[in-house]
Amino acid sequence: MRNDRSHYESEEIYTNKLGCAAEFKFKLYQQQYYLANISAKMNINLPNFNVKNLVKEAGSTISRVVQLTEEKLGTTERTEYDLHFQNLAERADVTKTWTEKIVRDTESVLIPNPQNRVEDFIFEKIEKSKPKRLSNLEHLALDMIEAGGDFGQDLPYGQALIKVGQAEQKLGQCEHDFIATSGICFTQPLRKFLDGEMKTIGKERGILETKRLDLDACKNRVKKARSMLGQQSAERDLRVAQAEFDRQSEITQLLLDGISTSQASHLRHLHAFIQTQVRYYKQCGDVMEQLQRELAKMQHPKPRLRINSEDVDCGPPSSVSMHSCDSDSLGGTALDSDLDPELDKSLSNLLEDFHIEFDTTAVSTV
Repeated sequence: MRNDRSHYESEEIYTNKLGCAAEFKFKLYQQQYYLANISAKMNINLPNFNVKNLVKEAGSTISRVVQLTEEKLGTTERTEYDLHFQNLAERADVTKTWTEKIVRDTESVLIPNPQNRVEDFIFEKIEKSKPKRLSNLEHLALDMIEAGGDFGQDLPYGQALIKVGQAEQKLGQCEHDFIATSGICFTQPLRKFLDGEMKTIGKERGILETKRLDLDACKNRVKKARSMLGQQSAERDLRVAQAEFDRQSEITQLLLDGISTSQASHLRHLHAFIQTQVRYYKQCGDVMEQLQRELAKMQHPKPRLRINSEDVDCGPPSSVSMHSCDSDSLGGTALDSDLDPELDKSLSNLLEDFHIEFDTTAVSTV
């Protein structure tokens, strides 16, 4: 009875083990199938590492570091570029530096708030539309219009605030148009030049410098080679390095020569920016002149007194409503001696209020 029970238990344990093994194998196959599907959907290709190429690249990197260190210490010679190439390289560096400053300064003028500039830059990088924000002129316009409504549209001050607020809104819209147009015709082309052509030139110059280090390292190995076999291998490497250096030098020089063409296009962009700026200031001037005319119509006219070829305000119209105060009634240089005594007295009081000094030879009666 005991033997049967132990046999039954051993069979049950064996069956459980087989079931666990089958389940584990099934789960393993399931995971492999899942990973294969994910790799196929995401187009993931695992890199094939080549140990030989890796070792060769590591050796080249070490030789470049050694060559650069020896050049810094002055213990070895280096291949110098020709004078024309050096001038082109210096010109490229100067062009890059000043173009970056011009773009940065122009954006500072167009958008004075640095936080808004950073925000716009982030939205450009994530390829989303920029948020539409109100300018300072538009905030001022809204406050003036609202204040004019509260003060009363029928009152002179309220009417003037509403008129000025509407003009400020027009100025704000002109400013938005100017910023957008300037970005399209000037800053964006210059930034595209920096991100495209100048980055390509910098990359090719870096490759050229690497080829130069390899060439100088090969020259040093040829000088240090002693055996015939080692010297032949070093000379073969030198010929290959020289050919690669010459080819890369030609490519880089062609790119550097293209900067003159780029500067010609930059000149056209600069002219377009100036035209945009002229049009913007003309629009602003027209808006302000129109506002000035509207405000002048809202003011009540005051009578004026012409004395010694100068116009003087006569105060409220009621004070001189009975008499005319222009040059036809008073004369250009002297007052009439046959004036009415009451008019003479009121005129004298008026002149004392304005503190006007007269020429005694011209106005003897006063």
